[in-house]
Amino acid sequence: MHIGAFKLPNPLFVAPMAGVTDRPFRMLCKRLGAGYAVSEMVTSRRELWDSLKTSRRADHRGEPAPIAVQIAGVDPAEMADAARHNIDRGAQIIDINMGCPAKKVCKVWAGSALMQNEPLALAIVEAVVAACAPRGVPVTLKMRSGWRADERNALRLALAAQEAGVAMVTVHGRTREQGYGGFAEHNTVAAVKAALKIPVVANGDINSPQRAREVLQHTGADAVMIGRAAQGRPWIFREVAHFLAHGTLMAPPTVREVQGWLTEHLHDHYALYGEYTGLRSARKHIGWAVKALPGGDAFRDRMNLIEQCRAQVDAVTDFFDALADRHTLLPDTRVAANDELQKLVA
Repeated sequence: MHIGAFKLPNPLFVAPMAGVTDRPFRMLCKRLGAGYAVSEMVTSRRELWDSLKTSRRADHRGEPAPIAVQIAGVDPAEMADAARHNIDRGAQIIDINMGCPAKKVCKVWAGSALMQNEPLALAIVEAVVAACAPRGVPVTLKMRSGWRADERNALRLALAAQEAGVAMVTVHGRTREQGYGGFAEHNTVAAVKAALKIPVVANGDINSPQRAREVLQHTGADAVMIGRAAQGRPWIFREVAHFLAHGTLMAPPTVREVQGWLTEHLHDHYALYGEYTGLRSARKHIGWAVKALPGGDAFRDRMNLIEQCRAQVDAVTDFFDALADRHTLLPDTRVAANDELQKLVA
């Protein structure tokens, strides 16, 4: 599939997740089979553009094209300015956030709260498209199925966005009211895909190769977007790609492969965030990676007390060395990961 002039290698997307999909994580997922990844959302508020947090989110050094940046805000002119600002910093695709359900985002009427105000939502889309079009930068839109169960207006907004010039739409099959609870429904995604001429991406509860194929078949979507299921298991993208191509499941990666990926990710993480912040923000990635492994819970407790990056890497090395003494292949965490995700969304 294409987004504007960009031809993507496969229909497997990394979902933008605040505090997760920074440059090191996006690049790791792409190395492990993802065809496309979108940045964490970047604020449209000009006074925050030079903050350390925002500058890190807008760091694309070494990242393979296409570079996609998600922007969030409530003012059409500010959103247009944010689009231009991020294009100047290397963005090649601009994604508009109308899907984030977080209270701190929705209370200022950004994210999925915009779905309650369709005229404003459309004005933002039109302003961002107008800002990006002269530079040849395509605009995409990520939304939820609606604000609540009795007001699923994704189809109406998607049609209006297509008319305004949006190049692709992603629909998360939950309402804002659901947050991350309950289960995603993909009938809304199917309705959007049936009505639109531009590519449509399905998002929500895609946590296994089998589920990815089911959602693609049910919705007719052009791609699937995977979020929480990639946390601690970024190789899910190559597993899904293999299953879609061959109809069989890949064997789990080797313990040494996972050790190498995680160690490389940690060094990239420290390089972006520095010693103090990098050490602390890396803990969640390590925790996700070992949670379903033998001894993982006890290791997480010890690892969270470590205060130096070098010692953190050494601890990870020792953990995987010990695991490799007992296993060649990584103990299959797919069932455990799926069970954990179902607990999260139940």
